[in-house]
Parts: sequence; structure tokens; C-alpha cells
Amino acid sequence: MKLGLGLYRHMLNRENYQFARQCGCTHLVIHLVDYFNLCHETGLDNQPVGGTSGWGYAGDPDRLWTAEELMALRQEINAAGLELEAIENFDPAHWHDVLLDGPRKAQQMENVKTIIRNVGRAGIPVFGYNFSIAGVAGRTEGPWARGGALSVGMLEGDQTPMPAGMAWNMVYDRHAAGGVVPTATPDQLWRRLQEFLEAVLPVAEEAGVTLALHPDDPPVPVLRGQPRLVYQPRLYQRLLDLAPSERNGMEFCVGTLAEMTEGDIYEVVDRYSRTGRIGYVHLRNVRGKAPDYRETFLDDGDVDMLRVLRILKGNGFGGVLIPDHTPQMTCAAPWHAGMAYALGYMRAALQQLEQEGTPCDAT
Repeated sequence: MKLGLGLYRHMLNRENYQFARQCGCTHLVIHLVDYFNLCHETGLDNQPVGGTSGWGYAGDPDRLWTAEELMALRQEINAAGLELEAIENFDPAHWHDVLLDGPRKAQQMENVKTIIRNVGRAGIPVFGYNFSIAGVAGRTEGPWARGGALSVGMLEGDQTPMPAGMAWNMVYDRHAAGGVVPTATPDQLWRRLQEFLEAVLPVAEEAGVTLALHPDDPPVPVLRGQPRLVYQPRLYQRLLDLAPSERNGMEFCVGTLAEMTEGDIYEVVDRYSRTGRIGYVHLRNVRGKAPDYRETFLDDGDVDMLRVLRILKGNGFGGVLIPDHTPQMTCAAPWHAGMAYALGYMRAALQQLEQEGTPCDAT
């Protein structure tokens, strides 16, 4: 398994590439969507939380990420001694009507196809995405991790209706007329995902890009009045059954799966890591279950992370692991300190597994 780090767009610079290398990383997973243009209280390095107004404004609907800029970015990352493993998330400006089944759906499906072709041309093997109307919403933060470290969690589900002009917890139309986003049914949302995969997977196969679906975070059946797709572990199998292609994969988030109210996390990791369909892994620990949980340091939650890694290794997963989020440590560089702690734990755990050899019984 390979150690990686996730970086937001504004963090793609030489200093953070050096930080990743100094922590022992070989790969990066990057975000190109700007989640921070409403200047959230969490700061520009911590994960975005946002209230009912969302994370911020979506990007330019007429400007897709080009192959040339993606290749230049990959070359910049390669020059720092790192590999670019994946891009995470489409900009809502480019595909909101794919999620909402809106009037520009056909045009925006072509947007997604173009982006995937460009990602393939740039030599980036994985594209992570979250097929969700409400997106990541309803979370809050507080001094909940060990030693009072600032952490993120969920106290109760947010069912505030989404205003018109919003999708995926971002505003794509600042001048939308009043009203709210119509509520979809679960079956409608699954049909939209199926249509998306039927249209885009052939392009992904040709481009050599794996589409990796993130489970719903927070994992509740309804959020802001909208249905969710993968809010229990068993529902990941429904995704895989929609299309048998090896390019139809999972952005496997251990923290989100551990927050779910059904299933045993170790059995879930074992079951899905046997499929060979994991694009990359988000490693995060938590205490509690949705809708009442808190994120913790990797060594201090409900999940035995060494056991999780042992299962992944035993089932032959050799892809990239990144620390998904981590509590912020009390110092001049809270995000960097928290990530350095998480990466140090992960690197030591991987070295321990190498010393053990591959176990005969991963579970």
C-alpha cells in the first residue's frame, strides 16, 4: 500500500509538496473545487463545514479543467517527487443538473465526459466523486478530540430545505428565483446514478480512468430533505451491481463506513477489499454512529486501524491510503501538525505490516 496526502486547490504549492514528502508520502489526491470562497470559520486548511448557506460558490460553468492544465499540474507534482493519484470531486457548476435531473442535464453529462477524457490524457488514474444532491452538510465542529483538539462531528441531521440554485452543498446560481430544490425519491436518485454511469463509464474505460464513488457523509438516509445513496455498507454493493466494469469503483472512506448504523466495519472492509474495485482509501477514525458521532485521532476512536490495514493488505489492496480528515492540533500550524501525526501513525502501521508479512487470515 502507498501513503498519500489530500490537498485542497489553494494548498497545491511547493511547501505542501515538501511537507508530504517529509512525512513519507509518495502520492497526492487533490481537490480542484474551491470550497472556501465564503471564508469559513474553520480556516483555509481544515476541512470545510459550512452552515445552511453551503460551502461557497461553485466555479465557472463555461470553464472545464483542460488536459493541458492537468498535465502541467501533474508534472509540477512529479517534479516534487510525488505521483498524482486522483482528483476528488466535480465542480457543481459543471454537473448540477446531472444530480438534479435538470434542463441542462444532457449538456452537463458531456461536461463530465470531457473532464474524464482530459483526466485520462493527463495520466491521472482515478477520479473520486460523490453523487449526492445535498452533499456533505449538517456537520459541526468542537473541541471533541483527545486533549480538546478541534474536531468535526454530527449532532443531529440537518433537514433545512435547500434553496433553489444550490446543489452538492454549493451555490451554482446566485440569482436563482425563490423556492427550494424539489425533493427526489431514493429510486429517482439511483436512476440518475445509473444514467450517469451508463453515459460516462464507456468514456472512463477508454480514458483509463477509474470512477470512485464516495459513500454519503454524513451517512443518514435523508439530509436537507433529500435522499442519500450509500448510507449503509450494503448499498455499496448496489453501486457495484449497476455496472460490472472495473472502472466503476469505490472511494473507500473507512470513517464514513464506521459511522453507519449497520454492519461490522471489519467485515465491511474485508468484503469490499476482496472485490478489487477500491480506487483509493480514506482513513479516518470516529466515535459514535450517525447521526451522533465525532471524528478522532486515528489511534483513539472506535476502529482498530491496524486491523483495518491488515485486512486490506491480506486481501491484496496495493493502492493509495490518505488521512481523510484529522483533528486540528493546538499549535501555530494546526492542520500540518494533525496531518503529520496521522501520516506518522499510518507509516508506522504500514512498516509493522511489512515486518509481519501478509497474514493468512486477514480477519
